[in-house]
Amino acid sequence: MRVRDTSQTELQNVGIEIHRGSRALNIAGWSTEPSGRSPDVIWLHANGFNAGTYRNTLAALAGRLEVLAIDQRGHGATPQAASAEGKRDALDMRDDLLGLLEVVSPDKPVILAGHSLGGCVSLLAAAEAPTRVRAIALFDPVILSQEANARAISSAGFAISESPLVAKARSRRRRFASRQEAFAAYHGRAIFTTWPEAALRDYVEAGFRDLADGEVELACAPEWEAANFAAHAHDMWEAMSRIEAPVRIWRAEHGSTCSITQAAEFPRPASQVEVGTVPGATHFLPIERPELVREALLDIAAATPA
Repeated sequence: MRVRDTSQTELQNVGIEIHRGSRALNIAGWSTEPSGRSPDVIWLHANGFNAGTYRNTLAALAGRLEVLAIDQRGHGATPQAASAEGKRDALDMRDDLLGLLEVVSPDKPVILAGHSLGGCVSLLAAAEAPTRVRAIALFDPVILSQEANARAISSAGFAISESPLVAKARSRRRRFASRQEAFAAYHGRAIFTTWPEAALRDYVEAGFRDLADGEVELACAPEWEAANFAAHAHDMWEAMSRIEAPVRIWRAEHGSTCSITQAAEFPRPASQVEVGTVPGATHFLPIERPELVREALLDIAAATPA
């Protein structure tokens, strides 16, 4: 871990082109480093969110950890790059992360850290590229039970347990007159009830794109968010059985999406697994408990030197 004087540090917006076979994709996000290269931590957001959402949580790590927070495909400023129709799994996002690792950290293993869908993608990538990952930090990751995962695979990806989220995502309001109107519509309501105001402002700022008529539109299209909620044909349990890096999981006490409640339930081999439930936290615990996240990442970095 490198420590720098960051009294004048500002977070840097980055765009990093990756290639997977003949396909190219520009991954957007922000970094505590001007280039975004050679990070200590790559942070992956939840479905429907964006890298900017976690500035309030992660920006204070500048000078202590080099963090690269990315917009996954179809979120923030990263293009969707494929139709939502026919999406059955998270392997497209896994492959994006593998491509990113090849570009930003070809010789230095990194900490993969993710919230919700971001945790799922982190695990899938770590199973494919174990030498590139030094540790995995997961904050209420989406890990269905083995039975639910098997049902999702047999039904071409659709997870019955996720259907209310799918319907809600599809019906999400797409356009607002301004970001301020969107902020006012969200503030203190529904999933945003427990959010600090700064985090909500960051989510809105990065989560909408400007339109020619002066209005703003969700950067993550409702149909893409819905497709991600429904797509579970990836075999998460098989992937977890191939993880080699230390894994730490922080679960929400209320409304958790992680079926694993204790370390013994995590498939082996794994060199180290720790699972804990955060009292009082909801699924949005990285936003509700920023100090916990910062301390967790610093602890992991200290325990797993690059």
